[in-house]
Amino acid sequence: MTHTVEKIGGTSMSRLNELRDTLFVGGREGAALYGRVFVVSAFGGITDLLLEHKKSGAPGVYARYADAEGAHDWHDALARVSDAMIGAHNAVLDHPADIAQADAFVAERIEGTRNCLIDLQRLCAYGHFRLAGHLLQVRELLSGLGEAHSAFVATLLLQRAGVNARFVDLSGWRDQGEVSLDARISGAMADLDIGSEMPIVTGYAQCIEGLMREFDRGYSEVTFSRLAALTGAREAIIHKEFHLSSADPKLVGSEVARKLGHTNYDVADQMSNMGMEAIHPKAAKALRQADVPLRVTNAFEPDDPGTLIDDRPADRAAVEMITGLDIVALEVFEQDMVGVKGYDSTILDILTRHNVRIVSKTSNANTITHYLDASLKVMRQVEKDLARAYPTAEVSARPLAMASAIGRDLSGLSVLTDGLQAIAAAGLYALGASQGPRNVDVQFILERDALKPTIAALHAALVEAVEPPLSRAA
Repeated sequence: MTHTVEKIGGTSMSRLNELRDTLFVGGREGAALYGRVFVVSAFGGITDLLLEHKKSGAPGVYARYADAEGAHDWHDALARVSDAMIGAHNAVLDHPADIAQADAFVAERIEGTRNCLIDLQRLCAYGHFRLAGHLLQVRELLSGLGEAHSAFVATLLLQRAGVNARFVDLSGWRDQGEVSLDARISGAMADLDIGSEMPIVTGYAQCIEGLMREFDRGYSEVTFSRLAALTGAREAIIHKEFHLSSADPKLVGSEVARKLGHTNYDVADQMSNMGMEAIHPKAAKALRQADVPLRVTNAFEPDDPGTLIDDRPADRAAVEMITGLDIVALEVFEQDMVGVKGYDSTILDILTRHNVRIVSKTSNANTITHYLDASLKVMRQVEKDLARAYPTAEVSARPLAMASAIGRDLSGLSVLTDGLQAIAAAGLYALGASQGPRNVDVQFILERDALKPTIAALHAALVEAVEPPLSRAA
């Protein structure tokens, strides 16, 4: 257990030449360069072009290919991906030979993918084959392009800088067989000498389990965590372009936002629930089971130890973070619900069918309210299905927001009461609030335009007014 497995996100990868001079090399020489395995995401924006835009939902290659009415639109979308990839590596590579190799890599992968998708369309023109049955594999194929490109470019850049870097492609490009995720990783790492080589590994791994079936765009963290667990890493490290802080510095001010320094996996799960992932919950589970601690650092501050995430309890009760997100409140009111079983299970079935993420829920005698992370477009379909299931019920969906105070141990702090008082003192109003017996988070329901000032008010009252706990990040 002498090595680390480290992950770099897409936004940071777009500043790859800066990372070369800090994170990858910095002041290291000789053996000090090695003992580190890097798992990389695609350059910023590439996966959005390959699949669909993560926030706006604007269609990429996958969405256009899956749309039978736009049979040829995906060709232009794939060409845009090619242009974006070339632009991305031209922005970080400066040697003509490296640029030429990267250009050739993009051409080979893009044209290979184009031919594959054309052949699949031809096959599905026959009645015995349906495109819908192959769309998951198409999504996986496209996803692998972004990570393969960024890993290849990073390897070129580091080799030019004198680092013995090796491109490790887990994407299964032109692979003839099917293997499990563990076998894919173990096979690729088998002949590597981590003590004298720097593996640059694709964040996407093709495997028989199909990572996107369960994790969709969270696949790179699953690859990262499984690699750390299988290789017995001393530590798993995620490099972001910011520190994990007590709140968004843009909302509360960089002078009062605190780096967490040390927290646990329970807090990481709550952060994920609020749409602020330190790591995918399933990836965190793999690290916990393998007893591999996780560290989250700022990629551009390599001397800062960042925030350590493990299973140790807090030294004392404290609110560690204030965060929030926009939600939709789905309310089902039925006068005859009292004492009748099955209402909630039907609602859950419909939400699952539409792939809607539940953030929280409340209920009373005749009303069930789910707080959801979903678009209003999807919610219209959910409402229609619920109206068919319960024709006499009143079903409504309302855009709201949720702010949350999170900490490893909130016992004895009166966070619910103090939080409501802080919101009221700021001239704001909470539509609802809740705290569970586990004492790791308190949630406040608000109008959407009140979210940002509420986060600032809660941070001032629950974090800034309290002496910070000792950090164990180092």
